[in-house]
Amino acid sequence: MDIVNEISKTIITASTNLSDDKLRALKYAISIEDNENARWALEQILENYLVAQKIKFPLCDDTGIPHVIIEMGENRQIDGKLLNQIHEGIASGLNNLPARPMAVKGNFKEKIEQSQGLYDSPGKLSPPSILIDSVNDESTYKRDIDSDTLNIHFLLEGGGPEIRAKTLRVYHKRSFENVINTACEWLESSLKMLGCTPSIPSIGIGRTHYEATSLLLKSIAYGNLDKQNQYEKDITDRLNISGIGPLGFGGKTTVLGCYLNIGNQRASGVRIVSIRPSCFVEPRVATLKL
Repeated sequence: MDIVNEISKTIITASTNLSDDKLRALKYAISIEDNENARWALEQILENYLVAQKIKFPLCDDTGIPHVIIEMGENRQIDGKLLNQIHEGIASGLNNLPARPMAVKGNFKEKIEQSQGLYDSPGKLSPPSILIDSVNDESTYKRDIDSDTLNIHFLLEGGGPEIRAKTLRVYHKRSFENVINTACEWLESSLKMLGCTPSIPSIGIGRTHYEATSLLLKSIAYGNLDKQNQYEKDITDRLNISGIGPLGFGGKTTVLGCYLNIGNQRASGVRIVSIRPSCFVEPRVATLKL
């Protein structure tokens, strides 16, 4: 197997294809919508999806920052060569897509200021640190990982949702509802400003900011709108009552569903909560099985 080439193709798949569960959720939203403007917006979004899949064109001009989760069983190993191949394959996939050039030139200060402009090559947009997931994970989205499993999940995360995302401590007051209500209040505020609704918001709750965000990312990789638990359904219902609707036109569907991933907690008065109000082209996820 040419791993670099397979990774390149997987990146293109993530950018251009819609998951079946999300397609079903969107079609259902269209079928129940009685707000004419909202239904029109949903139909345009669906047409965008179908055209992108047919001609292998990015679902959105913001082609996203690649994130990687490696799902690994106890009999499998990874080495520096594979990690290098992941980086090389991502660069190839972004160039071949082609993705939008977004990598900033310069030293650390110049990158912050964006004073030296951008690289022409989309492949210069390197991924952040890679997450490793194993059978030892303890969370809502815990996986039954076979000992011979080696899956590489690629997520393309757009800038708009990142601008509206938030990771902060919540004083739990020994109340699950208090923590969830706070997360929903953040999301209600963020979704009003997002613009690219309907969303599939993600929530991660852990012990540290890193852990909470990691839990959130895993929920995006593993989440399925056909398999929502009762808490996720309740959050979905609450956010849809807001009436923001697709592209802010009002109507019944502000979110298509929700991912809630809760990990281990520590003896403390706070819980670290991370939220991300994904835009309507997300989650953009594809998996390479090795």
